Amino acid sequence: MSHLTMEQLVALRDAGSEPGSAESQAHVVACPQCAAELDRLYQRVARIRALPSLRPPRDRFTLVAGRVRHDRRQVKVRRLGLGAMALAATLLLVVVGRDLLAPPSASASDQLTAVMAESATLEQALRQLRGDQRVTDVYTTRAAASLEDRIGELDRQLEATQAHGASNADANLLPLWRERVGLMDALVDVHVTRAQNVGL
Repeated sequence: MSHLTMEQLVALRDAGSEPGSAESQAHVVACPQCAAELDRLYQRVARIRALPSLRPPRDRFTLVAGRVRHDRRQVKVRRLGLGAMALAATLLLVVVGRDLLAPPSASASDQLTAVMAESATLEQALRQLRGDQRVTDVYTTRAAASLEDRIGELDRQLEATQAHGASNADANLLPLWRERVGLMDALVDVHVTRAQNVGL
């Protein structure tokens, strides 16, 4: 004997008037297993109906809206605090750190002394390079001669400026000495390049 399906048991529980429901009822009366299954089905439905309804209270919106407003206020306060700290750090850097970022520039006489020392170092390097007399090409010789002529002109200008002895002589001499150092550096480069080319 076959037992009733779940669909047939649900139809009996709902007391429907589907075809074959009278036969299903007769089967339940005769079959204790199907009767027990129908009883369990009734109990499940009763337990489901006995569960409390899960409806949120109606006043939760005001609580959630208040929390959102509070969180937004906290974010604004944090941003304002960070902005104030950044502004304070900027002001501190401008007021106090100006001397740290841009140390006071050396006086004209100190700068002149440094440039003259650099020129002397280049002169010494040039003497060592000239001691090695090697055959050079025409281009290198012309470049070296042109640089030496310009250095000679600068030396005459330096002598003339020093001879006048003006009150701001250091300020007038400084650009001339810087130009001389640049020319000396170029002349050393020409001699070094010549020595490397000859060494090949």
